[in-house]
Amino acid sequence: MTIKEDYRERALKILPWICAKCGREFSGKKLRELTVHHKDHNHDNNPPDGSNWELLCLYCHDNEHSRSLEAKWQNESDSGADRRQKTTYNPFAGLQDLLKKDK
Repeated sequence: MTIKEDYRERALKILPWICAKCGREFSGKKLRELTVHHKDHNHDNNPPDGSNWELLCLYCHDNEHSRSLEAKWQNESDSGADRRQKTTYNPFAGLQDLLKKDK
């Protein structure tokens, strides 16, 4: 048994089989869709009480990691590490003038 299987098995024993984000319940064959997410994103931090884990469905787990990657990108962008130009397009520019013309 690998370390990953070990902490997944432990997490399934001590945590309810419910996605911590969307609240879906899992059992039977669907249980394989429930994943262990490390709250601090450190896969080596596996305390025996499971305090660094939460069970997430595949969709919520993907979403969680996408959000953290986006936040990391945003922080890099704000610090000047990312030199891409920010958009200045305003789709509603001139809307006030157009509304006044209709009156």
